[in-house]
Amino acid sequence: MERSVILRISGRVQGVGFRYSAQARAESLNIKGLAKNMPDGSVYVEAAGEKENIESFIQWCRQGPPLARVQDVTVEDGEVLKRNSFVIR
Repeated sequence: MERSVILRISGRVQGVGFRYSAQARAESLNIKGLAKNMPDGSVYVEAAGEKENIESFIQWCRQGPPLARVQDVTVEDGEVLKRNSFVIR
């Protein structure tokens, strides 16, 4: 079953390779979507894929790459644009 989510990840998540690591993790889980840095220092992610893969991806986002210090992840179910891949903006 498919699930689409919008994530907002805060903490030390910019300048630590978060978006690129998220892209690699998403691709390994066959998740489509996007990741972009926000002006407030957070990272915004749209992700769509199989429910269990999305759950795994959300768990990964709570940790992030080694240099990240994730403080909070908000998860909303939401409609995300259909994409062919996972892109970085």
